[in-house]
Amino acid sequence: MNEVTRIPTSTELGASAEPFQNLHEFVNKARANLNQNAWDYIIGASETETTIRRNRSALDELAFRPRVLRNVARIDATTEVFGRKLRLPVMMAPVGALEIFDPEGAAASVSRGVGRFGAAHMLSSVSEPGLEKVAQAAPDALRIYQLYVRGDDAFVEDRVSRAIASGYTAFCLTVDTAHYSRRERDIAKRYVRESRLRATGGDFQKGLDWRTVKLIKDKYKIPLIIKGIATAEDAAIAVDHGVEWIYVSNHGGRQLDHGRGSMHVLPEIASAVKGRAKIMVDGSFCRGTDIVKAMILGADLVGIGRLQCWALAAAGESGIVRMLELLEDEVLRTLGLLGVTKYAELDKSYLHPAMPTNLPGVFSAFPLLDIEPYRY
Repeated sequence: MNEVTRIPTSTELGASAEPFQNLHEFVNKARANLNQNAWDYIIGASETETTIRRNRSALDELAFRPRVLRNVARIDATTEVFGRKLRLPVMMAPVGALEIFDPEGAAASVSRGVGRFGAAHMLSSVSEPGLEKVAQAAPDALRIYQLYVRGDDAFVEDRVSRAIASGYTAFCLTVDTAHYSRRERDIAKRYVRESRLRATGGDFQKGLDWRTVKLIKDKYKIPLIIKGIATAEDAAIAVDHGVEWIYVSNHGGRQLDHGRGSMHVLPEIASAVKGRAKIMVDGSFCRGTDIVKAMILGADLVGIGRLQCWALAAAGESGIVRMLELLEDEVLRTLGLLGVTKYAELDKSYLHPAMPTNLPGVFSAFPLLDIEPYRY
């Protein structure tokens, strides 16, 4: 993997035999492959779905201030996290029930795909085929394990120990699911996913507090990530507990309705952390420009959620790889057109507040969806 990359020309890209040439094409293909329940699961959010629209709006309210007459012939879009060099500062965010989108070992397909490309994958504890089998399927990938606490201290310790034994790079606690939200798309259809029927131990998630964070930090050496932090106050408490990574997330708008967009929260968290911990962020990140904006405002790693699922549903493991290739191309071009050759050259002077031009929504990053789709 080269540290600097020459951006391919449009002619070179067009000559590719790859069926997917734009990111929005994964959306169209996924829609054709999925039933209505699976489709609503991935595009939906809680109650009025306000938070998911704010996620997108927060990204679209930022315009770029590019610099020119810089030598940007070769650009470095890589990053180093957890002692590993990645082609992009991108992680496939933890998504429950990935098997809905790829029945043949979905989570394993994602891990293998990110391993082939050179990105990261955070495995949800409620995605099949489970932490050991995913590790076996993608032993060389940068894998992180995410846990919903559904049991007592022994339950938590068992999962941490198994993650360490299976070579996971870091361990993540999700903390914004004390109560399961009202997913009205499902309620309106009287539909309950099978994984929800199997779920037990909800009272343990409701009772989760900082004591469990201390338990993990006191007993284990694996880096700890707290996912679902949305305020400077909680970020500061996490850092005081020795947490190495703060994960800014509102669960893709699927938990608390009328929350703030993740990119509105990110600067507050970065200011509170002051470099004492690394920062992850997710929430409607779908384009290379989105990734660059997050890096400018203090993120070290950007989580990809719905786009991951569309790519997986469209073309399985190869879809994950191709989606990352297209994201990389967008990031490289964005950096070059901003007049920089690496993320370290960026600062807040490259951003400017602006009015969004598209109504925010789950598809607003893809305004060309209505173009006659490519015939696969």
